[in-house]
Amino acid sequence: MRAALWLLALFGIAAAIALFAGNNQSTVTVYWPPWRVDFSLNLVLLLLLGAFVVLHTASRGLAALFDLPQQARRWRTQQKERAMNTALLESLSHLLSGRFIRARKLAQAALDQADALAGVMGAPDTDQLRALAHLLAAESAQSLQDPAARDVHLEQAQALGDTRISQETREAILLSAARWSLLQRDAAGALDWLDKLPQGAQRRTLALRTKLKAARLARRTRPALETARLLAKHRAFSPGAAQSIVRGLAIDLLNGAFDVSQLQEAWGRLESAERLMPEVAFRASARLIALGGDAAQARQWLLPVWERLFVTGDDDATDGQRIQLIRALEAGFAASDDVLDAAWLARIEAALLRSPRDPGLLYLAGNACLQQQLWGKAQQLLTQAVAALDDADLLRSAWKSLARLAEQRGDQKAAETAWRKAAGAD
Repeated sequence: MRAALWLLALFGIAAAIALFAGNNQSTVTVYWPPWRVDFSLNLVLLLLLGAFVVLHTASRGLAALFDLPQQARRWRTQQKERAMNTALLESLSHLLSGRFIRARKLAQAALDQADALAGVMGAPDTDQLRALAHLLAAESAQSLQDPAARDVHLEQAQALGDTRISQETREAILLSAARWSLLQRDAAGALDWLDKLPQGAQRRTLALRTKLKAARLARRTRPALETARLLAKHRAFSPGAAQSIVRGLAIDLLNGAFDVSQLQEAWGRLESAERLMPEVAFRASARLIALGGDAAQARQWLLPVWERLFVTGDDDATDGQRIQLIRALEAGFAASDDVLDAAWLARIEAALLRSPRDPGLLYLAGNACLQQQLWGKAQQLLTQAVAALDDADLLRSAWKSLARLAEQRGDQKAAETAWRKAAGAD
């Protein structure tokens, strides 16, 4: 369509020129005393058009001639800029492929090209590229176990990062410095570098992973636990790995308590999902009893786990967790000077009614009866338990309890037999 319109326009112009010039009898007279010269108007117009074309072409040619030195400088600058960019890209490629010496040399070559461009008029700003080149050189030096060269490049990159480069590059410098400090087992230094990040960058997955490693290395359990929770919410780990990490840090937090008040404070800082973890509840109960705390409170901490393992019937629960829960409750029975409360007796009895052949529950009920001084009932339940128990520790403990019961009623033969069974339990 456009071509057709142009063709029509050309035909129109040609027709106009033909109409104007074909019958144009006008002349232009030039007086130059004592001469007189007459020119056709068409000729004058052609001469003017030709003069314009000649002058325009001459001016363009002179401009191009005078612009040659500037074009040469611009070409040389572009060549240096291309060489600088090529060196930087090749340095990155060599770094990713594990050729660290070549990567450092090419990063230094990029810096040399940037220095050469610094004094050239009209050269582009190379601060961003210089910072990246310093970062690549520092990374290569770190891989080559050259901390002195790494620190030099890091300082130079950080000096550029104050004002003249992008926010992302400054954050990359800080994250790299934190990672290098962590590799040198300098947890405090890594945390200091991370603290310099903006608030938003501190919540990124890479920063949180580095912070978690540094906090665990520095044995700062509480910040490590909070960081692990954030990583779990961001799905930085698989569900199983996240649960394992959080569980380990929660246990470490409980282990760091050295009196009952500290332990209660640590327990209060745990989230509800963490308190439901069997291993965490077992450790909290054992720690409370070891510190001389209230056995009733220890059992109260174990109550959600009891309901999960023996009431609701959690499919993910293991026999090992059930045995650990029985041991934790047994430790509470042994440490308590008070009579076991009726609520727990009812819970144990209800669980035993649901699973009358469960050896663990038989053992636990027998120990509860011992604590209540129900000797006959305890004798009956423990006798049933030793016939089915697979766990060596529980079996040994059950035979010991039966031996003490036999000694209490004066049956030395049964006591000796029970002691031998306890000694041979494996």
